[in-house]
Order: sequence, then structure tokens, then C-alpha cells
Amino acid sequence: MTESALPFELLPGDDRSPVLLHVPHSARAIPGDVRAGITLDDAGLERELDLITDAHTAEIAERAAAPAGLRPWRFVNRLSRLVVDPERFPDEREEMLAVGMGAVYTRTTHGGELRPADTDPGPLVERYFRPYARAMTEAVAGRLAATGRAVVIDVHSYPARALPYELHGSGPRPPVCLGTDSFHTPPELREAARRAFSACGATGLDSPFSGTYVPLEYYGRDRRVSALMVEIRRDTYMTEPGGPPGPGLNRLATALAELVAAV
Repeated sequence: MTESALPFELLPGDDRSPVLLHVPHSARAIPGDVRAGITLDDAGLERELDLITDAHTAEIAERAAAPAGLRPWRFVNRLSRLVVDPERFPDEREEMLAVGMGAVYTRTTHGGELRPADTDPGPLVERYFRPYARAMTEAVAGRLAATGRAVVIDVHSYPARALPYELHGSGPRPPVCLGTDSFHTPPELREAARRAFSACGATGLDSPFSGTYVPLEYYGRDRRVSALMVEIRRDTYMTEPGGPPGPGLNRLATALAELVAAV
């Protein structure tokens, strides 16, 4: 990735589609100057990337977009979440600050040092987080302008066994976890997802991860923006940690396509 390249990409869909597939955690790329601020050695960093990356989720979203009646739009992060995590609150509202994983991580999945604890997150937030947030806001605004509504579907994955950083890792870990928001997830969206993913095994709600991503300009304010987080347990479609995909990937992509078509 060159310095001039955008660290995220909006991939156009059908202008009549309200759906925006959001893939924030699928990449492993870290710019060289950002890598210099990470204290792990190269082997340790590769291991951490294996554990923290939602591997192959961009491919799931890409395959899901192809057969949809109205092709959804896709917003894909091209940098690792170890650069910045675009889905965190950039301030004290973020509960993951408790384990050193706010918008800029200072701790690893196992609680070790990723960056010095006194790292100033400001430069990375200004360079990466805020442009990403603005672009996502514009992408949602585009769907609202074109269709009168926007449906943000987050595509994530999570490990079969809880990692130490998880604040709510003691609950159920179903093949597909649906993260919801009381304001932005209408019952019909939740139930459409349950039906679509029924062929992929049991679905659960808000365990081990809950909530949805909505740009802050719309969050808690505009019901025209609906949202759902799809968390896929990694052992259902890939070799953990960080290994290749398996046949489950196609099944999940088909289910996601069904959800896109339904909403």
C-alpha cells in the first residue's frame, strides 16, 4: 500500500440498494511508521495478527454481493485494526479502554504490551480514525439520499475459544452471533438475519459480542439508519488462528446474500 492510497475503500453497489456491508477488521496491513511504534517483535506481531484479524471476512462480503438482486455497497478497511480500530468510540465512552483496546490499542489479546501505555492516540486518530469515520458517514448519507434508508451490516468473526481481552467472553459462542442495538436494530432485520443464517447452525444474540456500528452523526438519532453486526465463529469457515478458509465460507456467503436480498 502506497502512502497516497486510501486506507479504506467504498465499493459501489446498485444505487437502489440501501445496504452497506461494512468490513472493518479483515486486513493485516500496517504502514511502516505505525509498525515502528509497536513493541512486539515480528513473530509476536504475526501471532497477534492471527488472533485479532477477522480473516477472510472481506471475501465473505465480496461473494455475498455477487448474487444479490440489488448489489449491496461495501465499505472495506484495508488496514489492520492494530493501526486504529474504526469501530471504537474515540473517547472515554469506549468500554474496551479498560483492557487497553480503545481506538488505538496499547495491549494485546493476552494483555501484553502492544504499544507503550503512555502512547498518545491523537496522531493516529487524526490520521486514520477520523477520515475513516467521515467516509463511512458519507457512505451512509449516500444510501439515505438514494433510497431514504440505510442498512449497515457489519461483517466480523470471532475465535471459537474466548481470548483474555474479551470483556464478555463467558457467555454462549454460537456459530453466528447477531449483535444488535435497541435503537438501530428493528425486529424485522434481526429476524431476517436469523432466517438467513439458519442453514449455518444456531444463531444467538449479543453474546459474546453485542452492539452495532453506526456513524456518530446518526447514532441514536436517526431511525432511517438500521444496523446489525454479524459475528461468525471462525472454526465454522477457517482454520484457526489465521489459517486458510474452508468450505464453510461459501455457505456463509450464501446466507449473507440471502440477508441482503431480504432487507
